[in-house]
Amino acid sequence: MERQNPENFSKRIICTPSPAAKNTFFYIQETGCITAGDTCMTHRNNLESFLVVAVTDGEGELNLNGKTFCLTKGDCFFIDCRTEHSYKSSPHDPWELLWIHFDGATSRQYYEYFLSQSENVFRPVFFEKIVSAINEIIKINEVKTTNTEPLTSQLIVDILTLAVTVNSSAAQYDTALKQKLAAVNRYIEDHFSEDLSLERISGEFYISKFYLTREYKKIYGKTIFQHIINARINYGKELLRFSDKSVEEIAHLCGFNDQSYFARQFKKAENLTCFSYRKIWRD
Repeated sequence: MERQNPENFSKRIICTPSPAAKNTFFYIQETGCITAGDTCMTHRNNLESFLVVAVTDGEGELNLNGKTFCLTKGDCFFIDCRTEHSYKSSPHDPWELLWIHFDGATSRQYYEYFLSQSENVFRPVFFEKIVSAINEIIKINEVKTTNTEPLTSQLIVDILTLAVTVNSSAAQYDTALKQKLAAVNRYIEDHFSEDLSLERISGEFYISKFYLTREYKKIYGKTIFQHIINARINYGKELLRFSDKSVEEIAHLCGFNDQSYFARQFKKAENLTCFSYRKIWRD
């Protein structure tokens, strides 16, 4: 049973595979995305289908085999829909999802192997690759060609490969995470003068803001907010030394909307006022 309002979905594509696809390929039964909050519960049982869902924003929960899994941005789940299950969005922070219902080829064998390696809910290091693959599946199934079914099958294999190797890639995880956080640092250095929030950064890198905050502090020993402030202060020091701009102008160029707040942060970081710093480094 499914209790959902189709109008809440930005896109839903229902597919009927050809006999050749049923005999040869992985094939899509349904795919789509939701961009509007839907707090209704989806409850199914005995459905001949496998389901992969990627949470691209917000929060929700999955109930499966007597367990409740809380999901946030960057999480995925892979389930056999013959098993009774339900999932729903958080009413406070509605989620956005991408999904594929599929079957065919060696779907069951992939699923059984996946369960031997992982739980139904997983957080892939390369989450954006799953997002990209599902988006591509949606795109090529909107206007079907003679190549749609084999290309869809290939993309499903890509998604399943990412799912079944999520734990076997553990040796690469720290390196991949550090590379992603290094990219976050570069992004901050390039955009610190803008309205740079934690929500914007987590959205840019498909990382839950809670997960990003925790892992960033663990690796760098400071918060993302502290890094943004430091980047702004460093640029402020450069402008104080090598330009004749006023403190008000400098505050604005560094990304501070309030001159007083800039002055307080500068004094906290340097134990000097902006004017004292300029005088010391110029004399």
